[in-house]
Amino acid sequence: MTIFRESFIDIQNKYNKVKKLIEEDCKTDPENEPYLSKYTARELLLTMKANIDNLLRNCIVGTKEHLRLTGMLAATYLYMGMIAVDTEELSAGEKSLIQCQEIVDKYEAEPEIILVSLNMLNQFGILWSQRDPKKSKLYLEKAISLYNNFKQKALTPYDIDDLFKLNVESSETGVQSLEKVYTLTLYYVAQIYGSLNDALKSAIYCHITLKRQLESGNYDSIDWALNAATLSQFFMERNGFKEARHHLASSSVILDEYEKQLNILQEQSEEFEAKMENFRNRSADVSRCWAKYGLLLLSVSRERLLDSSDEMTKISDLTLHLSDLKLDEITASQIDFNDLTFTSLKTTFYESQITDQYILTLQDAHKVFYNTQTWLDKAHSYYTLNALASDYIDILLDKSQLYKNLLFFDDNMENQSKMQKRRADLLEKVLKEVNPIYYMQYCRQMWFELGEIYCGILDIKMEKIRECKGRPSAHALNKINHLVEKSIQHYTSFTDSFKEVTSQDLSKCVDKDLQKPFLQALFHIAALWSRFITLDKKVGLENINKSNEFYKKVIDYCEANPEVGQAISAELSVCKEMVNLLPVKIMKLQQEIP
Repeated sequence: MTIFRESFIDIQNKYNKVKKLIEEDCKTDPENEPYLSKYTARELLLTMKANIDNLLRNCIVGTKEHLRLTGMLAATYLYMGMIAVDTEELSAGEKSLIQCQEIVDKYEAEPEIILVSLNMLNQFGILWSQRDPKKSKLYLEKAISLYNNFKQKALTPYDIDDLFKLNVESSETGVQSLEKVYTLTLYYVAQIYGSLNDALKSAIYCHITLKRQLESGNYDSIDWALNAATLSQFFMERNGFKEARHHLASSSVILDEYEKQLNILQEQSEEFEAKMENFRNRSADVSRCWAKYGLLLLSVSRERLLDSSDEMTKISDLTLHLSDLKLDEITASQIDFNDLTFTSLKTTFYESQITDQYILTLQDAHKVFYNTQTWLDKAHSYYTLNALASDYIDILLDKSQLYKNLLFFDDNMENQSKMQKRRADLLEKVLKEVNPIYYMQYCRQMWFELGEIYCGILDIKMEKIRECKGRPSAHALNKINHLVEKSIQHYTSFTDSFKEVTSQDLSKCVDKDLQKPFLQALFHIAALWSRFITLDKKVGLENINKSNEFYKKVIDYCEANPEVGQAISAELSVCKEMVNLLPVKIMKLQQEIP
């Protein structure tokens, strides 16, 4: 090697300092100087660049030494570009990266240069990701092509660190670094497809990234598990339940392995306790993802059974997976769909706990229900009302929805009534414990849902009375009136939450996204006032007047806000019909009362 030893050692020492500054020291920079270490590293890189330029001028072009020094020079520009991007000096960053590109242009696929080239293209991808995603995608696609072409040559790449080491003729970590940087490329591609609104392609590249991390062993267990579980949510929302289940099972397997590692450690330290807390937190999150799977599976199965279209009746395969479904704006190939698994993981135990097929019977629905309930209970054991109230309420609302989804599959009215009552008990219990001032969004949702629940139980009880022969008992009639009262009570709590603070009158202009449920609640209250059963004509008259009053409120609001009338056209039509009919009934009752 003909490079001057002293100069090379000086460059090597400066490089080691640069790496320490940008990878370690920068984490402890003072708040008032957040880029202190990176600015110091940049000054060292400028000195290194000058020294490498001098060595290159005394080196014969075409030799191994010249190629290596070229890689070192390009690496200094690469690091300067990375620092500039990190310190939000984008123009300077782009300029340094362009200079790096000009240096490596003729040698980009050489073993000494390949890792500099791929890192540079990744940095261009990051640089343009916000300003021009399409341009970012072009750089990343070039990185993929360059990687694939290099792999075909079966050469050993030089790690960038090894370029700056004296007397290193080959690189032991080069292959590992090559695979690591390519995995990053695929991760960036996934983000870019997301920015370009190609969600499916983005998801497939996310899967490929996770798979490569798993195969290389280069991953953080908690992050990996959470990313796999998050990806499952995307698949299930597109009816890819087979793929979603596999990703959730994989997530659980990785968490199990990580828990075993933690149990072996059993340290008494703040760091260990922080790891255990993070594990419990993310385990609860994965349980919630499993629960969403069960909830959505019951929901789509219900919709399928309700759908009597020819297309649905032709489907013979009950399995839900992406490769058999038509997706809007599909850009992924069939090969992409058929390779969405992690073959190195044993996922059978978790996958056997819940089906990936449409639910057809109550027995099948019960299996999904009980497993989903278990996952929600596990999540609730971490997310408590006192510590994490919002998450606690979200999980409780999922429990309510779970009962609602099961209702559809059970034809027994008595069972339906019991399940509705369980929903009501869940929601009413938490309403007593939370302050609406701080949790108004949740309280509104629970009030409205409770109004629906009691109305549902009322319908069941009325149907039973109609089926009974003979006169209903006083107890049965009192039960009907109690259910009417409870439904009105909760719907009224919902509508009263929109009252003006100063006047205590109902708001004349509710937020746009809440207008429909607000008017639906008023409509239900109007209908419910007419459902009281009483022999007292004076009470009956008061109830009919109340009913008429609330029908008018719906009409008045829609006249003041015409656009919302289209959203509740069916209810509005009934309201207009009722305000014409009820005055006649009111007049008749008035005449009958002495």
